[in-house]
Amino acid sequence: MILKTRNLKKEVLSGNQTLVILDDINLELQEGKSLAIVGPSGSGKSTLLGLLAGLDTATSGKIFLNGNPLHDLDEEKRAKVRKDNVGFVFQSFELLPGLTALENVMLPSELKLSSNAKKIAEEYLERVGLRDRLEHYPRQLSGGEQQRVAIARAFACEAKLLFADEPTGNLDPKTGGKVSDLLFEVNAETSNALVVVTHDPQLASKCDERIDLKEGKTVS
Repeated sequence: MILKTRNLKKEVLSGNQTLVILDDINLELQEGKSLAIVGPSGSGKSTLLGLLAGLDTATSGKIFLNGNPLHDLDEEKRAKVRKDNVGFVFQSFELLPGLTALENVMLPSELKLSSNAKKIAEEYLERVGLRDRLEHYPRQLSGGEQQRVAIARAFACEAKLLFADEPTGNLDPKTGGKVSDLLFEVNAETSNALVVVTHDPQLASKCDERIDLKEGKTVS
């Protein structure tokens, strides 16, 4: 089991009120499988993704990522779990403006002290159709191109678990379809698991499993 939660809950204070963002979320995901998290805006999808990836902490409940109890770890230890296990496609790209597309994609491999970081980065940039944009900086790229760089960077992590927050949300239908296909090609080529937050019904339908959220709770 690569990912498991038990009775996961997330609350935040808003003035004098406690807002329940997620309530009693239970899920399991096996290695090599894919999971879609769907639901309307404000249902808690991105919050759940952040908790599962160890980017945020739950109010209560348990999260196990590749056997690591994220709920018991401090930020330093969660960061190590992320480095060793997680790739993440952020909806807002999170590219470093002072680095080229190639350098942005190389970064995860370099942090892992990989000796072939450049080769890995070039391969994935080519697979997302950006072979001619290697030396461009984020400001020189369109929103769709930046999204594809972010996806290539996540692939370059060669992580056990890839999280993607609306990975096709900034892409035109044709490019979005290609990127969607690529997500599942990489998933099939490896034993990596894939968790996707999406509004795209076609993308969700390709996943092995699906969780629907409404007002922070799972619905059937």
